[in-house]
Amino acid sequence: MPLLLVAQTALAQEDTCPQAPDHSAETDRIIAELRVAPDEATARRISQGLWSAWLEAPDARAQALLDRGMALREQFAFLESRDVLDELVEYCPDYAEGYNQRAFASFLRRDFDSALPDLERALELNPKHVAALSGKALTLMGLGRDEEAQRALRSALDLNPWLSERALLDEPEGEDI
Repeated sequence: MPLLLVAQTALAQEDTCPQAPDHSAETDRIIAELRVAPDEATARRISQGLWSAWLEAPDARAQALLDRGMALREQFAFLESRDVLDELVEYCPDYAEGYNQRAFASFLRRDFDSALPDLERALELNPKHVAALSGKALTLMGLGRDEEAQRALRSALDLNPWLSERALLDEPEGEDI
C-alpha cells in the first residue's frame, strides 16, 4: 500500500469517533437497584455507577474533550466549556454524554433554548439517562413549560425515585415517593 494512502487512512481513522462503550446491562442493573434502595444515601452511592458508565468516553480524544469541557464548566467558564463540548459532539455525534454535558453548560448560563435540544438528543441516544431526564425537566421548568416538565420529571423518578428533584413534583401519582 502506498505511503500516502496509509497516511490518509490513519488521518481518516483519527477523525472518526468509535462507538461509545455499551453499558446498557450495567445501567439496567443499577437502575433496578435504585428502584429498591432503602434510603437516599444508599441511592446516591448506587447512582455513582451510572456516572461511571456515562462518563466513559469512546476513546482518549473524546475523553480529553469531555474532561476539559467539564473542568471549564466547573470553573464557571461556560462559553469555553460549550466550545470544547461542541468539538466533542462534532467528533462523537453518537455519544450521549457529550450532549448532556453541553446541555448542562447551557443550563447553567440559563440558556434553556440551547440546552433542550441537547437533552433531547442525549435521550434519543440513551433513553434511560436519568440525569438528562431530570435536566430536561429542570430546563422545561426554566422555559415555563411546566406540564412537560412534570412528565419528564416523572420519567426520571421512574428510573430513580431518590432524585433530589423529586421535591419539584407537583402532585405525586400513586404512592408517596
